[in-house]
Amino acid sequence: MIKIDESFKKEQFKSRLLLQIHDELIFEVYKPELEKVKSIIKEIMEHSLEISVPIKVNLKTGNNWAELS
Repeated sequence: MIKIDESFKKEQFKSRLLLQIHDELIFEVYKPELEKVKSIIKEIMEHSLEISVPIKVNLKTGNNWAELS
């Protein structure tokens, strides 16, 4: 989460991390930044640990939590 925050600041994104619930992170994303934000989150989260099994990240988007797809 710290690396994501640093990356968002470096890119000067309007998007931000809102909430962590167990193993889920909820972001508020400025629409023009969506694809770049998704790419950054996936890259950072999948490579944040050096372990022998791969880490898979699933990303969903929606206007609210109920509409995630």
